[in-house]
Formats: sequence, C-alpha cells, structure tokens
Amino acid sequence: MYSMSKMQVGFPGYRGMVGSVLQERMIEEGDFKEFDPIFLSTSQAGQPGPEVNGEPTVLADAYDIAALSGLDAIVSCHGSEYTEKVHTELRSKGWDGFWIDSASHLRNEPSSVLVLDPVNAGVIDKALEDGKKDLIGANCTVSVMLMGLAGLFKSGLVEYASIATYQAVSGAGSKNVIELLKQAGSLGSVVSEDLDNPAKTILEIDKKTKEHLISSDLPTDEFGFPIMGNVLPWIDSKVENGQSREEQKGLIETNGILGLEPDTIITDSLCARVGSMRSHGEALFIDLKKDLPMDELEEIIKSAHQWVKLVPNTKEDTLTNLTPVATSGTLEVAVGRLRKLNKGPKHLGAFVVGDQLLWGAAEPLRRALQIVISR
Repeated sequence: MYSMSKMQVGFPGYRGMVGSVLQERMIEEGDFKEFDPIFLSTSQAGQPGPEVNGEPTVLADAYDIAALSGLDAIVSCHGSEYTEKVHTELRSKGWDGFWIDSASHLRNEPSSVLVLDPVNAGVIDKALEDGKKDLIGANCTVSVMLMGLAGLFKSGLVEYASIATYQAVSGAGSKNVIELLKQAGSLGSVVSEDLDNPAKTILEIDKKTKEHLISSDLPTDEFGFPIMGNVLPWIDSKVENGQSREEQKGLIETNGILGLEPDTIITDSLCARVGSMRSHGEALFIDLKKDLPMDELEEIIKSAHQWVKLVPNTKEDTLTNLTPVATSGTLEVAVGRLRKLNKGPKHLGAFVVGDQLLWGAAEPLRRALQIVISR
C-alpha cells in the first residue's frame, strides 16, 4: 500500500482534538499525497484507521519502538508523558528521524527548535542546517500572540510587554470543552423556566444561578471549578516569583521562538481561563524602544505575514471582528484596540485573538512537516 519512494510519517495521537484539527488541515491542503502516513494508537492497535487518499489504513502500536524506528518522521499529538517515554527511548536506540510535536517536554532542550515559521522561518532553517531534528510547537498563547504582533517583535521594537490572557477551554483539552458545554446545559436547565416568568426578579435568578454554580450538581470533574459564568485566573502549576508555569512560558518561549537569548525581551503575563471554546484573547501593554506614528506601527503589524487581520479601533469593528467567535476555525489572527497609552508615546496597547487549535497547536506542526519534506 505504501510507496517506497516517499517519506514514512507516523501520527500517534491523531484522534485527539489537536490531531483531529491537524488531519482536517492536511486533508484541506492535500498534504497526504506527499508522503505515506502511518497512524498509531496507544489503545487500538490493529483496528481500522482513517481512510487516506481513498485507501484504508490499519492502526499501528504507538508504543512499538521497532515500528517507530522505521519511520522517517513522527508527528505526535500526544502530551508530554508520551513524548518523554517514546522520544527518549527512540533516540537512545539511535533513531535519527524528525520528531515533531507540540508538547512542552522538549521545548527548552538544546536539541530542539521551536516552530512557528511565519514568525521564525530563519531560526528553523538555521536549526535544520545545524542538524537539529526535534521540531517542537511552542506554547499556544505565545504562538497566537507572536502571530498577531510578529512585525513589532521581529523589528526589534519591543522592549517590554505586559500581557493579560483570556484562554479558551480547548487549551485544556477536549474533555474540558465538553465540561464547559455540560455546565452551560446544567445551568440552563436550572433557570430556564425562571427566565420567562415575569414574577421572578433578576436578583432571584442571580441567586439561583450562584447557588447552582457552587453546588455539587454542576459537573466539574475536569476543571474542578465552574468555568461557565466564571474566570479562572490560574493555569498550570506554580513556579517561582508567584507565577504559574503558563505565565513563565510567555517570557521563555517568546525569546525562544525568535531565536533570542533568554530575557532579551522581557514579558510579564497574567493568564486566565475563560469560557471561550477555541480562540485565545490577549491584551498587551507594550513598551516600545522608540516612538513611531500609529500609521507606521499599523503597517509594520499588518505586513508581517498574510494571516494578520488588522481591526480598526472602533466599537463596531472590534465587537464584530476582534472576538473568539469571529476568529475560531479560521487561520486569521486578529489584532486591534491599537492605541498609544496614557503613559506616553512609546507605549502601545493592543488586543490579539486567534484560534489556539490552529496557530497555537496544529498548524505549526503541519507546516514543520512540510518544511522537512521539502528539504
């Protein structure tokens, strides 16, 4: 079934949320015609896999090191636990193929390069020339932010950025997305009759809502807390200086993606989970290295690459185009609310929003594989 002249590319974790989006994009772009895909599963080896190019596939064992060793490239959509176990064993046995994933385990390793090619194509090319074969997708929030403001960062204009994030539940996984919808349904069922009852005051409905959101009747197995009608201003584990690990990644990976030495560009983040489905939003307050007129700054931002969508700073444009609903399911990363801050002319405010399942996860992996195949 497979052509001996094409690269053999394995896809463990293809059934998850990121893997499903990746498959969808690869089918849209006709990528599967360029290599021979092998789909792997940690639990369903031997069962039928997806049909590709009109041909059936059979799932291989995602833990079969011998089978994995025969692949030219592996695009993993599993998390760090799988990467740590399988990648380590493969490399220890001399496997010299390309490992591509978006898990955090390998991001800061010297053998890795972070991949976000509309922003750092030169960094990726240099890493491949140096023999690096671990191509790792960066943190979703950092990737979305840099996709929106690549022009400013690549031009060396950013001295410091303060970032407040509003992160979609998809960043926590498919089970968390389902839990958001279950919480919405649960809350709706509790107050639905009251909403059409003129005898019920809004304060009565509000009290009933609050009681249900903190009750044991609300499904909270994944988040541990209500996400519906709520904001969770802590993501990931605690690290030094009162930060969460998600906030720490903003500083480390911004510089890493750009190929800069650590702390070249200083960022501070406060990361919160909100009830958005797919798209992350981020408010930034940026200290620029020099004062430039707004029209010049806008041109620098919108000309960085084809996926930036500059949104005029008006109420109608903002609420129509600068939202998670507007950007979800698209490759456009919207940038708006651009204005000089009260602090002074070298200080810029901005809001960025983009689909974290695309530019924050699946699309950098798809494009990294394309780069590998084209070499």
